[in-house]
Amino acid sequence: MTSRSAQQSLSRGRPMLYADYRAEQAIWNTTSKKVVSLLLFIVALSLPMFLNRDLIGVFALVIVYAIGGIGLNIISGYAGQISLGHAFFMGLGAYTAAVVGGVSTNLVRGFELDVLIWLPLAGLVPAAIGWLIAPLAARVRGLYLAILTLGLLFIGEHIFKEATWMSGGGGVGRAPTTVVLAGFNIYQRRTIFGVDFSAIGMFYLFCLLLLVVMGILARNLARSRQGRSFAAVRDRDIAAEVMGVPLMQTKRLAFTISSFYAGIAGALLTVVLGFTTPERWNLLLSIDFLAVVLIGGVATISGPIAGAMFVVLLPRIIEWAARILPFISTTVGSNQFLNVFQLQRILFGAMIVLFLVLEPRGLYGIWIRVRNYFKAWPFSY
Repeated sequence: MTSRSAQQSLSRGRPMLYADYRAEQAIWNTTSKKVVSLLLFIVALSLPMFLNRDLIGVFALVIVYAIGGIGLNIISGYAGQISLGHAFFMGLGAYTAAVVGGVSTNLVRGFELDVLIWLPLAGLVPAAIGWLIAPLAARVRGLYLAILTLGLLFIGEHIFKEATWMSGGGGVGRAPTTVVLAGFNIYQRRTIFGVDFSAIGMFYLFCLLLLVVMGILARNLARSRQGRSFAAVRDRDIAAEVMGVPLMQTKRLAFTISSFYAGIAGALLTVVLGFTTPERWNLLLSIDFLAVVLIGGVATISGPIAGAMFVVLLPRIIEWAARILPFISTTVGSNQFLNVFQLQRILFGAMIVLFLVLEPRGLYGIWIRVRNYFKAWPFSY
């Protein structure tokens, strides 16, 4: 009996028993995962048909944060390297896209090239810088690595402010790149199969497809030999080196791939927001993405997606609550006890602390607990 026929025979009688390692490690290794993933994709695909432009923009921002969160999870979650410089690489990707695909003005330069050119370059340029910086980062770890990557933010902010031809300068900024694919303007109102899509709705669909592709690539990387090397370095780097895992190459690869994802997210972020300044790529943005990873789930792919929804939607929920609760203000400098921005940071910090202490795997860990409870019900063990 072949391995495939043996697997099919076992799956009929024992659906959770695997006779093949590849079958167990498959992305969709159960029928429920296939069905749920398909339903979620259909729901995400249909959102522009039912939501207004404002909410579609919010969910487009969720997708961009999810792509950036997956990139940070590769280096921090899978490879175990703490990085606070994620915003620096996002800024590199954003300005690479703006220069290559943007429009020239009296202040800034742009070449108005196709999205097939500026989008890969938005990832490759930060990846190249990450590849060059990685040997320095690979020599340190823990707090020292966090401080080293934090220094990149200050260097990057200075460069972005001084290179006015690229960024427009501090306090001025520049418009994002144009999203033209082979002469087809993605960021434009369209009617497809009788359904009217706004400009942000079309761009949302474009970002959704990118998320699916980059999520699958990251999941395949985690399942590969290189992904297992990341995990070995994360768990015990000295033991991994003794077993033959090249530490320098492994850390360098993780840093490079993470920078690539950050650059793509940065380029897409400027399009969603419609404008960017050098001050945007700061420590607070890096902390937002740390919150995406820690709240969503470390060393997972679906975790950053859930974390991105939490981080992006939380401010909107707080704004809604501010209309009901009298002690929360929607403006800075008011007489109320708290404003929405202060409450947002307080909740972010509190959630990070609570998840680190109570559920280190974040929202993904909570889902695993709930799933296992119902799988074992009515038994408590």
